[in-house]
Amino acid sequence: MLHNFSLFKKLLFGFTVVIIFSQCKENEEHENGNELFEYNDNISTRWSSPENINGVQGAGGKENNAAKGHAFDSIATGATYKLLDIRDMGIINRMWVTINDRSPEMLRALKIEMFWDGADKPAVSVPFGDFFGIGLGQTTAFQNALFANAEGRSFNCFIEMPFKSGAKIQVVNESSKTLPLFFFDVDYSLLKEWDDDYMYFHAYWHRDTETKLAQDFEILPQIEGKGRFLGTNISVAANRAYRKSWFGEGEVKIYLDNDKDYPTLNGTGTEDYIGTGWGQGKFINNYSGCTVADDTLLQWAFYRYHIPDPVFFKTGCRVAMQQIGGDATDSVAAYQKEGAQLIPVSTSESQFHSFYKKDSVVQLATSPYKGWTNFYRSDDVSAVAYFYLDKPTNNLNAIQPLSIRTTELRHK
Repeated sequence: MLHNFSLFKKLLFGFTVVIIFSQCKENEEHENGNELFEYNDNISTRWSSPENINGVQGAGGKENNAAKGHAFDSIATGATYKLLDIRDMGIINRMWVTINDRSPEMLRALKIEMFWDGADKPAVSVPFGDFFGIGLGQTTAFQNALFANAEGRSFNCFIEMPFKSGAKIQVVNESSKTLPLFFFDVDYSLLKEWDDDYMYFHAYWHRDTETKLAQDFEILPQIEGKGRFLGTNISVAANRAYRKSWFGEGEVKIYLDNDKDYPTLNGTGTEDYIGTGWGQGKFINNYSGCTVADDTLLQWAFYRYHIPDPVFFKTGCRVAMQQIGGDATDSVAAYQKEGAQLIPVSTSESQFHSFYKKDSVVQLATSPYKGWTNFYRSDDVSAVAYFYLDKPTNNLNAIQPLSIRTTELRHK
């Protein structure tokens, strides 16, 4: 179980205790000192589902003489379906959805949007599958601190999302066909009191099908305001021009507040960022993991959530990942000779030799150094950035069009 109301407060102050075990009796202490058995008069529980949209009190399950008359809906092509649309104060604790078309194309063609406090611009506008941690449209069973896909057929989100005067959650079907079966529930609490420390949840998705050489991929473009970077799901479809070389030498950089050319937070490599090393296989942990590691399709989907290691900012934040890979020197020289787009960065064996220059490219065929060579490369990269802000809207661009979201999806 996950005790969601306390989770947001714990996320905010940076000492979260997240327990996701299904077969035990938890005795987690609440942020305000209350135990699980103590009554909280600030909360009124509501569920929004097809059987009772918006969770109206005393109005659930009326259809078919209360005999399961409206368990799901369909979403026609081009239609917008509202899971929740209320004018009140509250906090969303959990979302669950299951659909019968879980193809990569549908998971990218559906988009989930969230609006807070009556805003016209969504704080969240992300492809449906990517939002729920399903990178590359490849559904797989997993469970972590923020998301779960119990048996590869459902979509669960445990991120807490407070709102002061209203909340709207909707799914838009931008595919060319009707989605026949859409089941869901949105579990939320109505609140009597608002805490000024509460922040609004946001999420941003972006894809670059051909990243630029020596240019970092922006997981989160520069945002303005006070808040917290909660974490990211990243997906990589590696460029076959580099064969089975390693894509993940790039360092993750987080620019905080007044950072300009150089970040305050700087990692050491892609697999290092998610808590592993020397390559990246499939693994699932609470705060980091890799749900897809496919050496045949050359695809990886992985995540890192900054829950035990909070990332706060006062005036702004930007998150980027270098596009650097690596392989044996002779192999990289062969890719270079074959015309693959790459810029050598360094070679290391017993010593480290750095030779990257912005105005010239080293030809590895004539390099005296042999060993492991890192190089700038171009891959197909996408990512969801999750963050909180002190305001219900952000300054980021709208979601990219369907053509970019669904092009060149690789299938098993």
